[in-house]
Amino acid sequence: MSEPDIPDVTVQGVDVPALGLGTWRLTGEDCRRAVETALDLGYRHLDTAQAYGNERQVGEAIATAGVDREELFLTTKLVNGNRAYDDVLRSTEESLAKLGTAYVDLLLIHNRHQRVPVAETLRAMDELVDAGKVRRIGVSNFDVDRLHEAREAADHDLLTDQVQFNPYWDQSALLDYCDIHDLVLTAYSPLAHGGVLDDPVLADVGARHGKSPAQVAVRWCLQHPNVSVIPKATSREHLAANRDVFDFELTDAEMERIRRPSRTRALSGFLRGRLPV
Repeated sequence: MSEPDIPDVTVQGVDVPALGLGTWRLTGEDCRRAVETALDLGYRHLDTAQAYGNERQVGEAIATAGVDREELFLTTKLVNGNRAYDDVLRSTEESLAKLGTAYVDLLLIHNRHQRVPVAETLRAMDELVDAGKVRRIGVSNFDVDRLHEAREAADHDLLTDQVQFNPYWDQSALLDYCDIHDLVLTAYSPLAHGGVLDDPVLADVGARHGKSPAQVAVRWCLQHPNVSVIPKATSREHLAANRDVFDFELTDAEMERIRRPSRTRALSGFLRGRLPV
């Protein structure tokens, strides 16, 4: 029996799969295998970046999987050194070549640049949309004020802000902003770099639903309006477990119980995510 399709988050008339695969720190053969496995399991939302150094492996996995390109929602991001107008155009062409595709569904500014004005970067991104090489644009790691500034500077509507989001990392202001302005909040590190795995509250809630703490954390993110979640995973077991979160629903009381913003836990997860693999 095949798995049901992953549902979409729909904003601005655009369907974004609610669950995708994040590929940060996945390289070489490990990356290619993880993407192939995810596609085999029905994932259709893939997230990469110039900074990850794995666009070529992601592209190879897509080609091997034989999935219709129109079924995929493929995102990449501009590395910090490619924010000037000409660099945006050049580097995006290079990304398309590595990915083996004529377009990406979403191109993001990866982080705020201290010297290149966001308007300059967005001017080039708008041109890429007009040329059909990028379907939608957005940002990553922008707070509400910076997101608003970017939206004001762009000719085309921004689709998303991709940020860290999990029970320990408070994104309530950004969630409200995205809900009001019809944007997706794309959630990376929903497992707090593994910090949720031994969380007793998530374990207790999960026991009531027959789910693991990790599955509860992913479900918690998904139950917020306009949220798409992109956990990283490599094994078939973990990829399948992350996908198996659409057959239960957390109660309002459980949602509130799970939400525990904590600078200590958030910082611990942030540092854990940057340890050598």
